[in-house]
Order: sequence, then structure tokens, then C-alpha cells
Amino acid sequence: MSSEKRKILVCCGTGCLANNSYNVYTKFLDKLKNTSIDVVPSVKSTGCNGLCEKGPVVKILPDEISYFKVKEADVDEIVEKTILKGEVVDRLLYFDTNAKKRIVSHKDASFYKHQNKIALRNIGEIDPQSIEDYKERGGYKALEKVLFSMTPEQVITEIESSGLRGRGGAGFPTGSKWRTCYQFENNPKYVVCNGDEGDPGAFMDRSVMEGDPNTVIEGMIICAFAISSNKGFLYIRDEYQLARKNMQLAIESAMAHGFLGKNIMGSGFDFDLEIVRGGGAFVCGESSALMASIEGSVGEPRAKYIRSVEKGLWDQPTVLNNVETWANVPPIIMKGADWFKSIGIEKNSGTKVFSLVGKVKNTGLVEIPMGTTLRELVFDIGGGIIKDRTFKAVQTGGPSGGCIPKEHLDVSMDFDSLNNIGSMMGSGGVIVMDDTTCMVELARYYMEFLAEESCGKCTTCREGISTMVKILNNITSGNGKMEDLDLLESLSGTIKEASLCGLGKTAPNPVMTTLKYFRDEYIDHIVNKKCSAGVCKNLTSYSINKDICIGCGLCAKKCPTGAVSGTLKSPHMINKDACIKCGSCFAVCPSGAVVIGGALVEN
Repeated sequence: MSSEKRKILVCCGTGCLANNSYNVYTKFLDKLKNTSIDVVPSVKSTGCNGLCEKGPVVKILPDEISYFKVKEADVDEIVEKTILKGEVVDRLLYFDTNAKKRIVSHKDASFYKHQNKIALRNIGEIDPQSIEDYKERGGYKALEKVLFSMTPEQVITEIESSGLRGRGGAGFPTGSKWRTCYQFENNPKYVVCNGDEGDPGAFMDRSVMEGDPNTVIEGMIICAFAISSNKGFLYIRDEYQLARKNMQLAIESAMAHGFLGKNIMGSGFDFDLEIVRGGGAFVCGESSALMASIEGSVGEPRAKYIRSVEKGLWDQPTVLNNVETWANVPPIIMKGADWFKSIGIEKNSGTKVFSLVGKVKNTGLVEIPMGTTLRELVFDIGGGIIKDRTFKAVQTGGPSGGCIPKEHLDVSMDFDSLNNIGSMMGSGGVIVMDDTTCMVELARYYMEFLAEESCGKCTTCREGISTMVKILNNITSGNGKMEDLDLLESLSGTIKEASLCGLGKTAPNPVMTTLKYFRDEYIDHIVNKKCSAGVCKNLTSYSINKDICIGCGLCAKKCPTGAVSGTLKSPHMINKDACIKCGSCFAVCPSGAVVIGGALVEN
């Protein structure tokens, strides 16, 4: 065993906190306080460890023992067996579904061993509220290097040479953005962090701000030095309370340690940071709408004939990058552009953080090299589909991203490859779907979300998306017509071409990609009045195949309305008048006897 002092790291990211991890953390503190032990381990609360659904997560170092789904009641056993006797509590170890065995160290699990953490390098390893923890892992060394041994020109060249592209979705070269802003001489200039992560199912930026706030601050200061800015803003959505709290504490600590404010580290360079709370509008993730919100105006986008690097905040030169982009800057400065370019693929260097959610066994936060395939992400890291059902598609890039079908499972997860098949990287949300997902309803859901979130400034977005929602509502309710498909395609093209901002220009993607890859489902809804996934209730009926039914009674037990009747070991039946089409019977049937039919199918 290493002579390094023991640490007990308890995940207190949002996901684990929801499962009472803070109580686990405080229980460790109390237990160790009252336990006779020669060298008491340090107990730290950390940010997200990634494998969110298996939380709370507890790691014991340097033993490299990782426990999952830890409850407050487990703390006594962990202390008495692992801390005092060096024994492993087998039942708390992670069961790797790929390896089909329990794993002692999380580093050996399939979910983790395929990852390469750069933006997430410190998360789960440090107390995010301790600047000393960050410094112990090399924090603010990149800033010191920049301030005392590099010129602004050299800093920008290093970022350019690294090939770092903006991780917020568009993938614009970060160094080019910095250089353009650097070349404008009108001051003041501003540095802005976009922390308004609004995509459903996305929590990448949130986890960085919660788990390693100082890396964001350090990245922003380095950019400020490079472009001669003395003021920065962190725009963080109001719902992210823990992220705002930890970022504010980090700003105050950085000020107290001389990394922010006047004469930073004695260099003569000044820079201040301020947090602005976002109001929760999805459109404020768009750059110009975000800046309007910071200025105190309505969060509406403006035309991009003049870029924000020339006229951004208060019409002054402004560099805006998202949280993950800023987190990549310090390691690039410390390790060099060539190191960063050695990871990933050509024109897509480095890594990308994804939130992997949906019908996948291992949901959570993942950081992988650019160029990793979708298949590797879903099956090697994600462990495959829940209950080993059939993979159907993934939605990437948030509500305005595209749906990728199984024939593209080997697509490279990079900006360009995803664009080529009609999807996009977006901020990094990946929602996995199985054969119980209705692609028509999925498209309708996302279009309804985007219709509500549109600021309404331009007619094509405001009226066009709403019209598409009406058409999709008709199709999913059984009132669709074949000519609706041509109209959806025509509207999609117009909205993409004529909308003012990225919300409108990308909004039709869910419809366009589902029409391209799952057109047969639209036709089934319109012509056969059937939803094969059993999601659209007006187009769904359930029946039981008596020749297959084994009479186990699970369907009857799960039915919330008592619509299923029958005796054990005899075929059951469904009363269509009492059936509310919830699908519970279909979900629990072990023999596949429950059959999904169309609206006109009788039981």
C-alpha cells in the first residue's frame, strides 16, 4: 500500500446529492471523529464522478477502491472493514455489465477505462470549494506561465496551433476568435463564459462549474491577458444553484490568493470576474441573445453581419466561449499544442465531454477523444441498451440536433462527421433510444419545446415552428395526411434558410432526420393509423396473444386500471374499454405475448 495519506472522496455533485450523498459525507466525518485510528483519513466532498445513476460514489485513495450506491447506513461497515482492516466490501463494488464481474477500482470499469479526461481532469478528485486542492494538481501554473514567460501573441498562437474548437456546439476555432478580437484596439474588451446550458438531458457544463470552477476562471484569465481585457462575465442559468455557489466561492478565493483583481500575481495585469444569472430562456444560449441579457435587455438575438469579437457586449470586442472550452485552456498552455493535437483526429483535436442518457445501461458524464465512434460510446462505455433491447437511434446536439439511426453506429463523434449525416455535436448531449421510442412523437416533442423557447423575433421561426408542431400533432393523433410530409420538408427548408439565429436555423433538424431515416414510421402513423412503439395513444391498442401467454400474471399486477384479467398459468386478456394504453403490460411481459396494434385493432 502507498505511503500516501488516505483520502475518502464522496461525490457531492447534483446527481449524488439527490441520493443523499451529503449525509454520507457528514456521516464519514462523524464516524472518523469517534473512531480510534492512528492516521485519520481526510474526507472530501467532490464533484461528479461521471457514473451518475450508480451514485452516491465513494472513492478511497490510495487504495483505489470505489464504492457505488453508498447509503448512510453503509458508512460504519466501510470504516470498520476497509479503513481499519483493509478489506473490500464486495456488495458495494461496481458490477461491470461488459466484463460481467465486480470491479474494485473504478478505473478498471468499462465506463471509465475508455475515457481520456482533460476538461474533467480534476472533477471527482478535488474539493471544488478548496482552491488549495486545485493548486495541488497544478492549478494556476498555466496562468503563471502566461503572465511571466509568454506574450499575448504567443498565447494566441499556442491556442491556434492546438486546434481547439469551441465546445459549445458550433465548433468555431477558438484561437481564430481570440486573434480577431486581439487585433481590435478599441477598449474595453470583454471575456464571457456561456454557462447557460439549456439542452434537455445535458449537464456537462454544469458538472464542470460544480466540480472544478477554478479551471474555468484560469482559462478566462489567460484569454483576458491574450486579448487585453480587464473584465469578464460568467453567464450561468438560474437553475444551476450549486454551480453558481461554487463559481462564486472560487472567484472570491481567487481574489484572496491574488489570481483575480488588481496586479495579478504581481504581474501588473488586472482582471475582474462577475457572475450574471440567466433567466432560464433557452434562446439565451445563443451568443448575441446572451450578451443582450447581460446588458439588461430582453434576451433576443441579432443579425450576425458584425461578429461579437468586433462588437459584442456594449458594442465592444468580446470573446465568448462555453465552460468546457475554457476548461481546456490551462492544460493546453501547460502541455503544449502538440500534446493536445495528438489526441483526437485531424481538424477535431482533443476530447469532448458528453452527457450519455436515455435507454442505456450506464448513464452519466463521459469524456472521450474526438473520433471515438458512436458504437464505442453507447456499447463499450454505456454498456449497451437497457434490458438488451434493440438499439434504435440517438439524438445528439440537444433539441435542435439530429437523430442518428443504427446504420450510422460507426460514425465518428466529431463536429464534421456528425454534420455530414444531418446531426450536430451541439454542446454534447447524447440521448439513446431503443425500439420503444416513437420517432414521430420524439420529433413532435422537440418541436413543441423549440416553439415554446423561440423568442418570436423572426416570422419564420415563430410561425414556421408552430405550424410544424400543428402538423405533427395531427400525425400523432391519427389525423395526418401524406401531403403533410411534403409540407414538413418545405417548412424545414424555409425555416433553416430564413431564421435569424441558430435556434431557428437548426430547429427543423429533428424532423428532417427522422423523415430521412424513419420515414416508414410517419407513413405507418398516417396510412395504417398505427404507432408501432405504442407511444401515441390514439394510434395504439394492446392485446395478448393467447398462444404465447404463459399466464404469469405480471401484466395484471402492473396494470393500474385492472384492465388485464385471467388466472395463473392460463392465458390472460385485456379489456380495451378499461385500458389506458400506458404500456405497463408490454414492458413487464417476459414471453412477448403482449402485442401492440394500431388504433383499429381489436383485442
